[in-house]
Parts: sequence; structure tokens; C-alpha cells
Amino acid sequence: MAGLLERIQRVKRTPFHAQTPQQAREAYRSAAEVLEPPRAPLARVEDIGLHAADGSTLPARLYSGAGTAAPPVLLYLHGGGFVIGGLETHDSLCRQLALRSGCAVVALDYRLAPEHRFPIAVDDAWSAMRWLATHGSTLGLDGQRLAVAGDSAGGTLAATCAIHARDIGLPLALQVLITPGTTAHADTASHKLFANGFLLDAANVQWFFDHYIDHHHRRDWRFAPLEADDLEGVAPACVVLAECDPLVDEGLAYADRLRAAGVAVDLELYRGLTHDFIKMGRVLKEAGHAQGVIAEAMRRHLTP
Repeated sequence: MAGLLERIQRVKRTPFHAQTPQQAREAYRSAAEVLEPPRAPLARVEDIGLHAADGSTLPARLYSGAGTAAPPVLLYLHGGGFVIGGLETHDSLCRQLALRSGCAVVALDYRLAPEHRFPIAVDDAWSAMRWLATHGSTLGLDGQRLAVAGDSAGGTLAATCAIHARDIGLPLALQVLITPGTTAHADTASHKLFANGFLLDAANVQWFFDHYIDHHHRRDWRFAPLEADDLEGVAPACVVLAECDPLVDEGLAYADRLRAAGVAVDLELYRGLTHDFIKMGRVLKEAGHAQGVIAEAMRRHLTP
């Protein structure tokens, strides 16, 4: 990991916080899969549309390698600080999860800030989850066997989906939280320890937050799930964290909160790795291991 960081730093890419959101999106898209294995072929890869609460159509992509009719489904919410990222940046990862688990994966292209500030991304994620639960059969999916997952900002959205599912009585089988953000103000010790030189720099975190949400809204649990009053009864969790990540403390704290509320938690902490490691499977064997752990959790909770 240290050698990889050194090579990344030698490239001297312009940091996201020194770019416009449009420039940052293109830079992230062009580099997002450089460290990932080639996109795995699957029996079914289909661009679809899901309905948002306000009537908008949200682009999404369905992945399935399953030969069985009506496979269970995982809603995947990409990372990128609520400002960058999309279907193309996480295509390889979603293919791996579908291939390894035997489940279908639906990746959502939720709307991004600053054009669509908080809580639009949350509303889009919730709408997609509800739509898959009630209308998944129209796509040949079993919406009654439903899980939700995401990395980084997508992990935040996945955690809020699990709380919302509990609150509306939607039976969610599993939440997969990959290096999620859960705190309001990025003020844990790990944010200071890994502020610079560990892939996700403090200046970029601040840039993402400033584009996405007003400061006085940051204690809203839909942005900071650790602020939720009660986590009892949410879906079982698979939590995947990286030791050298500014977000690691809040990921551990959220796993602790879930366990204290009686929620079953599988926690994997990958030593010596940074944020976004799960998308570096071409060079880090731990990325493939983490994907396997997630796939096993999906099989355990979603398949008979």
C-alpha cells in the first residue's frame, strides 16, 4: 500500500478540491478502474431506470450472473463524497459482487451535489430501495430478498437506507457498509492522523461536504448515521474498514453502536490499507478478499 501511494503521489494529479465538480467527476471517472481487474463478463448487464420520489428517472445498471430465475438483489450506492462517481466508476466492483455472490446487483446513479444538495441523494437511495422491494419482479428480480450496500458516501447512504427500511417496515436482509462516513463533522482522531497522504485528504473531505450540505444540517442522521437516536431492529451489517483511513474511527464507532443495539455485525478491518482499497483488486489481494467476504455475507443472508 505504501508503494502504491508513492506511485500515486508521483503522478501529481490535481486534487479534487482544486477543480470544479465537473472536472473532478471526469478525473475520477478516467482513473477509477485503473487499479481494478478487467470488467468481468456476466450473463446480464442492462441499463435501466428507477423512479425517484419527485418523478425523476434515475439511471441504474443491473448486473446478474445468476442462471436461476428471480435472484435476490443488492442495491449498490457508489462512493465519491456525494459529488463525484457514477455507474462507470464502480462498474468493475459491481460485476465482481454479482459474480462472486450469485445475486443480482443494481447500481444506482443517484443525483450529485452541488446541483442536487442534501438530502436529494438520500431521497434517491430510499426511493430506489423501495422500488426494488415492490417492483423488482418486473425486472425478473426477487425484491423480497433485498440488501443494500455502498462505499464511502455510498456507505453512508446504505446505513440510512437500513434505518429507513426499519422505520417503514420494509424487510431488508443485509446492509454492507464499506469504509462509510457516519459522523457529522469529520472530527475523530483518525481524521487528524490520516489527514494527508493517505488517499482521502482532509481538504477533499471538506470540499465534498461543502458542496453537499450546509454546516447547520450536518447533525441530521441522514448525513451522519451515528446521530440516529435508535438503531435497534435495523438489518444485519457487514462492515468493511481500512486501518489507514480518515473514516476508520467512525466506521468502528458505528459498528459498536449497531452491536450495542443488538444488531448482528460482521466486521472486517484491513490493516495497513487506505480508503478506496476495495477498488484496487489489480494490485491488492486484500481487495479481492474483501469482495469475497461481502459476497459470502450476501449469500448467507439472501439465499436459502
